[in-house]
Amino acid sequence: MKVDSGLMGVADLANVPARAKELEAQGYDGMVTAEIANDPFLPLALAAEHTERIELMTSIAVAFARNPMVLANIGNDLQALSKGRFVLGLGSQIKPHITKRFSQEWSRPAARMREFVLAMRAIWDCWYEGEKLNFRGDFYTHTLMTPMFTPTNNSFGPPKVIVAAVGPKMTEVCGEVADGMLIHAFTTEKYVREVSMPALKAGLASSGRDRSALELCYPAFLVTGNDEREWETMRSSTAKQLAFYGSTPAYKGVLDIHGWGELQTELNRLSKRGEWDEMGNLITDDVIDAFAIVAEPDKVADALHARWGGLVDRVLCGFDFVAEADRPAFMEALRGR
Repeated sequence: MKVDSGLMGVADLANVPARAKELEAQGYDGMVTAEIANDPFLPLALAAEHTERIELMTSIAVAFARNPMVLANIGNDLQALSKGRFVLGLGSQIKPHITKRFSQEWSRPAARMREFVLAMRAIWDCWYEGEKLNFRGDFYTHTLMTPMFTPTNNSFGPPKVIVAAVGPKMTEVCGEVADGMLIHAFTTEKYVREVSMPALKAGLASSGRDRSALELCYPAFLVTGNDEREWETMRSSTAKQLAFYGSTPAYKGVLDIHGWGELQTELNRLSKRGEWDEMGNLITDDVIDAFAIVAEPDKVADALHARWGGLVDRVLCGFDFVAEADRPAFMEALRGR
């Protein structure tokens, strides 16, 4: 199991080089950015310059806010700059963000994502293999490429492409066309085993591949602490985050499988009224237990392995509760299981 850490908390780009060096020195396998309040690519460009080994991943960049040609270029350049260490993690976002925040089109997200990835691969085949660019789809058409617009810094080939998924349709797309799948943080082991894995296997079968062909990446919620204050801080933060995700209609299926569908309805109602603190109060201990690893600090590695070992290939979570000097040994114990 690979262990990743996030760059999401580094809002000032000037602080990225030092943080990137720190994460690599601590032994993490990957560092991750997310398109939340900042651009996800600029930090990784800086990190690429100041690291040598660690993988650099977006988790996620919003695909539908852009087009395949734009991301093919960005992917190529970060892959070249990092000497083959870049992983392009894409997500669809949800309709209100695409149409109201990014002012882009929204329709048939799973079919659109499938075509998006295939279009990028066609562009990269043109650049790296010399194939004629002639991609014609329902959503994207790319048929023009001249030598002036063909990158030459492409000796490392295309980056891996991983796609975020919750529902069965998008999960099947991951199995069919992606190099990996980003399991949404608002996911439980039960949902992954009973819903995600069958859809993923169907996608893999349609592309003639098996499970070893892709990486499953999971951002884990943790509730732990070295004292009561730390424990309660993590529990409260986790409850609020779960409430935020749970208010989204697209994620209702995850709650439904546990018989908590009515919780989504109430969370959605409160979110429309802006009652964010009240939403967190609705997240009970049994809900937290299903979504998060809840354990004493010295039991976290065992608990992560017990729930996700053999199911996912890499895990993203913070280990601030572990003394900095002890983190490499802690991560090596987790990674080596």
